[in-house]
Amino acid sequence: MRHDPRGGILARLARADFLPGSNESTASLKHASVLEATRILDVAFAAIALVVLSPLIVLVALAVKIESRGPVFFRCRRVGVHGRPLAMVKFRKMRDGAGGPLLTAVGDDRFTRLGGFLAKTKLDEIPQLWNVVRGEMSLVGPRPEHPDIVELYRDEYAQILRVRPGITGLSQLAFANEAEILAGDDRLQDYLKRILPQKMRLDRLYVERQSLWMNLKILAWTVAAVAFQRDAAVHRSSGRLTVRRRPPGEAAPLALDLDGGV
Repeated sequence: MRHDPRGGILARLARADFLPGSNESTASLKHASVLEATRILDVAFAAIALVVLSPLIVLVALAVKIESRGPVFFRCRRVGVHGRPLAMVKFRKMRDGAGGPLLTAVGDDRFTRLGGFLAKTKLDEIPQLWNVVRGEMSLVGPRPEHPDIVELYRDEYAQILRVRPGITGLSQLAFANEAEILAGDDRLQDYLKRILPQKMRLDRLYVERQSLWMNLKILAWTVAAVAFQRDAAVHRSSGRLTVRRRPPGEAAPLALDLDGGV
């Protein structure tokens, strides 16, 4: 095997950040190094997490099966990298055969009792680690959207779909918990007109500025948000992450999801 004089992936990535006279080849090397390092991080973290969380996965799977009739997992139709179909795996949160609107909210009457808990704690997202191991998703990236929504915004998603969708990311942190975020009478139209444009802006920002360091920061903020209930505020222009401070007396945010019948 020939020795690589350029050194390891991280060394190449670091040099690409500081090479003088940045040009197209340097940018291409940096982008390739970021993708390569990100994939290594994805596989290592997801594989370890699946092993460590295996007792919890078995426990939740048994609870889902015991509480209600139907499959343990639900495969959400999404659009993946380069427009490929993506079956995003989650624990089933709804009664078997439940239909209705794409958007769900806290207290949705389609949820099983366990499903409401899974949605609130985000435990329903754990099976997506398998999507990461398979190379269909990344730990960090744009949140995958429903094919019907992507079809409505082809131009905007042309850039977003250049990278693998992620379990977490800038838009996921920014809109994971927002108080009374959608109009109750027509959640989908409100989402499309008011929320989705902001999410797409953050997803495009991530694609433009993605780096290994950015991914690590997003992962750290995600752990803080899930484990310690620390809501993140995302600067819409820079992607900078800070603690979201609520005014005194503001109600706890409403958790939202786009599940298409989970």
